[in-house]
Amino acid sequence: MQLLTIPTMHPDTAQPSPPALEISTSRQFISWLSEQHVSLAFTTYQTGKLFLIGVTSDRRLSVFERTFERCMGLWASPDRLYTSSLYQVWCFENALESGQLHNGGYDRLYVPQVGYTTGDIDIHDINVDSQGRVIFVNTLFSCLATISDRYSFIPLWQPFFISRLAAEDRCHLNGLAMENGQPRYVTAVSQSDVSDGWRDRRRNGGCVIDVPSNEIVVSGLSMPHSPRVYRDQLWVLNSGTGYFGTVDLSAGKFDAIAFCPGYLRGLALWGDYAVVGLSKMRGNKTFSGLALDENLAAKDVEPRCGLQIIDLRSGDIVHWLRIEGMVEELYDVAVIPGVRQPMALGFKSDEIRRTVTIGSL
Repeated sequence: MQLLTIPTMHPDTAQPSPPALEISTSRQFISWLSEQHVSLAFTTYQTGKLFLIGVTSDRRLSVFERTFERCMGLWASPDRLYTSSLYQVWCFENALESGQLHNGGYDRLYVPQVGYTTGDIDIHDINVDSQGRVIFVNTLFSCLATISDRYSFIPLWQPFFISRLAAEDRCHLNGLAMENGQPRYVTAVSQSDVSDGWRDRRRNGGCVIDVPSNEIVVSGLSMPHSPRVYRDQLWVLNSGTGYFGTVDLSAGKFDAIAFCPGYLRGLALWGDYAVVGLSKMRGNKTFSGLALDENLAAKDVEPRCGLQIIDLRSGDIVHWLRIEGMVEELYDVAVIPGVRQPMALGFKSDEIRRTVTIGSL
C-alpha cells in the first residue's frame, strides 16, 4: 500500500493548513495502472478539485490536482479533457508534443484552452458525440444540451414527462450514456414534473430512459447515476443502494454485480474492469432514508471516499484508492488511455502565464 499526505494550502499565505488530504492505495494499484497503460482523472465537486492520477518513472503514485469551483462532469481522451464547473465548461488541450516530458516526467500537460460560460445550470455528465459536439446533462433545466458561442446552452432533448424547460431541477436528470457516438440513455432520480420534485422519490423513483425512443427502460432504482454502454451492455450505478450492475433491457430490471461501500457516482469501463467513484454521504436529507444506510450496516462497514476497481468477470473489487481528509465526495471519473503521468494547469498559480505554445497554419 502506498500512502500520500498532501497538505492543503491557505489561499493568501500559501502555507500548509489542516486538514491534510491523505490518499492510500491497495498494494497492486500502481502495478494495475502500469499494466493497463492508463491514468485516471476524477472530480470532487464539493471541494472543487480535478485530480489526475498516474505513475512516476520510478513507479510511485503521481497525484496532481487543480482547483475548478464545483467541477463535476468529466470527459477524457489522451490529448483533450472537458470538465464542467460552477458556471462554465472548460476544454483542456495537451500542450506537449509526442514524446515530450514536462517538469522531468509528466507526459501530458493539459491547458484550459477554451471556456464556455453557461451560467449556474448544474451540469452533471458531459460527453462528446461522433461529430465532436459537446453534449451535457443540464440538470437544472431537466434536459440534454450543448454549448454555444452565443447562448448559455442549446437544449437538445428532454424526457417525455417534463412538460417544459424551467430552472427547477424537476427530476434530477444526471447521467448520460453514449452509444456509437450518440446519446442513448440517461438516468434520472424520478419522473417528477414539479420543482425539486425528485427529492420525494429518492428511495425508489429512479429510472433509466432510452433517449431515441424517450421510453423508460428500467424503473424502481434509487438515485441512479453514471449510465454507460460497454460491450453491448448497459451499466449503471444504483447509487442509493451502493450497488454497481447492469440493466437487463428485455426484462426491464437491474442486475447487481458488486456492492461498494459508499454513495456511487462516476463510472469508467476499461478492458475487463470498471472504475467506480465512492463518496461519503452528506449529513442532510438528500442522503437520508436510503437503502445504502441499511446495506452498509448489514455489512458492518463505514462509507468511504475514493475509487474501486471491479473485475467485470468476477464482480470482485481487486484494487482501490482511498481518500481521507478534506475530500469526501467525488462526482465523475475517467480513464485516460496511453498516458502515464498527466498534469494540468489551473488559474491559482503563475504557471499558466508562463506556458506559451505556438501553432502553425
